[in-house]
Amino acid sequence: MSGLLAGKRLLITGIITDASIAFSVAKIAQENGAAVVLTGFGRMSLVERIAKRLPEPAPVIELDVTNPEQLAGIADKVREHVDGLDGVVHSIGFAPQSCLGGGFLDAPWEDVATALQVSTYSYKSLATACLPLMGAGGSIVGLTFDATKAWPVYDWMGVAKAGLESASRYLALHLGKQGIRSNLVSAGPLRTMAAKSIPGFEQFEEAWAERAPLGWDLSDQEPAARAVCALLSDWFPATTGEIVHVDGGYHALGA
Repeated sequence: MSGLLAGKRLLITGIITDASIAFSVAKIAQENGAAVVLTGFGRMSLVERIAKRLPEPAPVIELDVTNPEQLAGIADKVREHVDGLDGVVHSIGFAPQSCLGGGFLDAPWEDVATALQVSTYSYKSLATACLPLMGAGGSIVGLTFDATKAWPVYDWMGVAKAGLESASRYLALHLGKQGIRSNLVSAGPLRTMAAKSIPGFEQFEEAWAERAPLGWDLSDQEPAARAVCALLSDWFPATTGEIVHVDGGYHALGA
């Protein structure tokens, strides 16, 4: 077996379609020698069907990150397929419609709380649920969208991503003594299912296409996926609490 991730055992969340960043991560990881286990939520038959499109069909475990019982049982479910984990990919985010599209001032707390639990707190929840399977050298990688700015129409999801970025730094602090890293990849806008749920998303598309120094392909998940796989590998052994931007350089520009 050869490749950047040869022998690595990975748990990858967040695959909905083959346009998901998580799908590209799983594909590249397998091509580079990793054993992959997936999680799905809701439409399990769809996730299982998409999993068969990978180079090697991957097992799929049902996981609702807001369900304490499922989180408590995830380690045993994973052990049915692999004997431990070297890496975990968090590609999970959700906000009710009231929290997106310009309704920042009107979104009720109940909806905001849902966005924060699913998109922010779940990063910590998933990490701690997987800790019994992980040892020194392990890597947790999540996906964010640059939370240093307020973006039109992104609203409470932007707040949730800011929380995610902070949570990753705190995980880096608290898991470092166990030799486990926590990092994020900040991808530019991509035409995924999640993006389609954001009213006015085309504003992001237009800005990136016009201004990213390296250009930006809205339908190419591979650059972001490659960055995730690099952070899962042994090539960043002393990097934690970091955010790697994969956005064509857009984040480096002035307003």
